[in-house]
Amino acid sequence: MASFLAPPAYKPEQTGPEADAKYKRLRWQVFIGIFIGYAGFYLVRKNLSMAIPMLEPFGFTKGELGTALAMNALAYGFSKFVMASVSDRSNARRFLPLGLILSAVAMMFMIVPIQYFREQKGLAIFLMGAFNFLVGWFQGMGWPPCGRVMTRWFSIKERGTWMSVWNCAHNVGGALVGPMAAYGAAWFGSWFYGNDEKMYFLIGTYAFPAAVAILIAIIAYVLIRDTPQSCGLQSIEKWSGSASKNYDEKKSEHSLTFAEIFKTVLSNKFLWYIALANSFIYMVRYGCLDWAPTILSSHGEDIKSAGWAYFAYEAAAIPGTIFCGWLSDKVFNGRRALPTMIFMALIIIAIIIYWQNLGNLSVVIGCLIAIGFLIYGPVMLIGVQALDLAPKNAAGTAAGLTGFMGYVLGTAILANTVLGYVADSTGGWDMPFLLLIGACVLAIIFMGLTYKEEQYLVADRKGEKIEEKQ
Repeated sequence: MASFLAPPAYKPEQTGPEADAKYKRLRWQVFIGIFIGYAGFYLVRKNLSMAIPMLEPFGFTKGELGTALAMNALAYGFSKFVMASVSDRSNARRFLPLGLILSAVAMMFMIVPIQYFREQKGLAIFLMGAFNFLVGWFQGMGWPPCGRVMTRWFSIKERGTWMSVWNCAHNVGGALVGPMAAYGAAWFGSWFYGNDEKMYFLIGTYAFPAAVAILIAIIAYVLIRDTPQSCGLQSIEKWSGSASKNYDEKKSEHSLTFAEIFKTVLSNKFLWYIALANSFIYMVRYGCLDWAPTILSSHGEDIKSAGWAYFAYEAAAIPGTIFCGWLSDKVFNGRRALPTMIFMALIIIAIIIYWQNLGNLSVVIGCLIAIGFLIYGPVMLIGVQALDLAPKNAAGTAAGLTGFMGYVLGTAILANTVLGYVADSTGGWDMPFLLLIGACVLAIIFMGLTYKEEQYLVADRKGEKIEEKQ
């Protein structure tokens, strides 16, 4: 396996007009490859949340299903640490498609607990949790190779723009899960289950998206290239003439030891503030997304309505993320805390309207669009702020801390498990909605604790610009 994933050898460098044309063509090619490849990961990521309304008639409780759902986020939170280090030493062209195929295969096996063990509820829940854990673990192979490609094919002066567009890939993939679940069941359910319509959802939510993801993995393999040097081209720094001030062609930059990195990150109280804020932001993000199909189903809506609500939530995130990033840079002069706090306050209003109009599908979908539009901006800005608050040589670990807290505490524990059991124990959705509002308030409070520190960083940046002009 190590030799299969090993980065390809560098080829002799080509220069001149033909090499420039090849460079430009391959940059677009690899970008398309990682965009559709990463979107493919989201086709086989949170599918269990779409299946929950169809699983409850088999006798499973929301708490049990929420626990199985939480295994995905739990595994993903840990995998992001482990797989990033493996990806740094691997061929992105092979690493990303391999992770996507493994995710798809694990997702297909989610059919097994219901088809063969639904009468043994304890075993079925265990297997759902185990397969969903594997899905989450293999999902950790998605982001790191994309980051590797971005840093090697796009220069530091253009990377932000390209990455802001690439970041929309997960919304594209996530938005397609709902419609695929509905139409996959309608198109292919009878092929496998005949007249047993209650089983059709297994094809729509698990098998159909997994098959499409495998096809996308093949396309991604055809398009992606690991590094320019492996294609006989110059490094991006040489070709573009742009490099970070710390760039060293021989890669002899000073690096901290693991002990120094963790000491730097874990002793920074402001990083803990935004990590905790991120956990509550993720509670809102996935609390609204993962339970939307179940909430709509409990109020008489069918899977198609739930699927389109899922689609609307994710689709609205694309313009919302770009707009929030623009506001942060252009209106708030690079500050991250203030726009995050404003967006979370607006989400409280949307959640209240959603809560009070659960029987009105049009209002619910409108609120989900508003929440989707507003929530992904803060998700993005938390990552940017982590880089602002940490030294460059510890920035990756800082971002990893916020991601770990978001997926493990915010998603697995709070959004999936706690909300599921609270909904069961209270017999309704009033308390879960109150908890989501409380999460918004706590996110605002923790972000507010970083406001002054962020002002110092903004002032420091302005000072650096003045010095550069002088």
